[in-house]
This record gives sequence, structure tokens and C-alpha cells, in this order.
Amino acid sequence: MSGFSLSSEPFTLTRDCSAVMVPQGESVTLPAGQVGYITQALGGSFTVYVEGNLFRIAGNDADALDKEPPPPLELAADASDADVEKLIWQQLRTVFDPEIPINVVELGLVYDVSVELLAHDQRKIYVKMTLTAPGCGMGDVLIDDARTKLELIPTVVEADVDLVFDPPWNHSMMSDAAKLETGML
Repeated sequence: MSGFSLSSEPFTLTRDCSAVMVPQGESVTLPAGQVGYITQALGGSFTVYVEGNLFRIAGNDADALDKEPPPPLELAADASDADVEKLIWQQLRTVFDPEIPINVVELGLVYDVSVELLAHDQRKIYVKMTLTAPGCGMGDVLIDDARTKLELIPTVVEADVDLVFDPPWNHSMMSDAAKLETGML
């Protein structure tokens, strides 16, 4: 898969930028002045095509692509665990596989979410999720992306995201919208 299409948006990096190779998961630094194409801009991160390779650039590096970073999350001071759980699912829907334009929730990769209320209205989040294939090189990147995005939620002091493979993922776990998007419905 090249990742490049006629709808891809050209860019020139304005500064050195951290990136992750897709699907290998290897961290690299793309230099200022590097040219390429944005092939996917979903969930606050970007998949870019550079010299025949795909890379994922995190939202906090959006400025290097001359883009706006995602806005900070807000939570009411009197938010309940249910309010926090709603925001957790919202954040998990911003986690995308760099090669598939479908979030991990719609793909059926999130198996369980729970919230633990700690002292001083702080919270710890527990998530169990899987991958479409156990050997996916982007597994650690997706797990880290989920953890990082969950820890942006006000009152959350820690997000524990565990990668599990039981039960094994299969296409039936996808939402109907994801099946439609991938042509499996």
C-alpha cells in the first residue's frame, strides 16, 4: 500500500519532527524542509507519505505540518464517573490505525473500560484492547496513543492500557459503520 492518492495534501515540514514508521513502529526524526503528502488526518494525528514510506506524526507536532494541534479537553468541575467514561470513549474514538481510516472503537479493538475514583477526585482508567493482528508493528504505538489521549482527560492521573489477545479479534467485532467503510457489510 503506498498511502498516496490524488486527494493527499502536500506539505513541507517547518521544523524537525518526530515520526513513527508505518507499519514497522520505528521512531525516526523527519528533517525540516522534508516534503511529502498527508494521506490521513484523523483523531488529531497525521499519516504522511514521504519518499515511498508512511509515517505517523502525533497531534502535538501538528505545527511542523503547518496544522493546528487538537484543542485541550474540558470537563466540568462536578463531573461524575459517567461523564468521565463518556469522555474516555470519545478519546478512544480519536485513536486510529495509521493505515485504516477507522478508529479502534469502531474496529472493535476495545474490549473493556473501567474507571477507578482515587483521592481528591482523581481517577485511574483501565482499558483492555487488542489488535487486528497479533504481529502488528504499530501495536505499541496504538497503545501509547490511547494512553496519552486518555491521560489528557482532566482528573485522570493514570491510564493503564493493556494489550490482550483473548478473545482473538475477528471481523464480527467491528461496528456496522466500520464494516460498511471497509466493504465487509
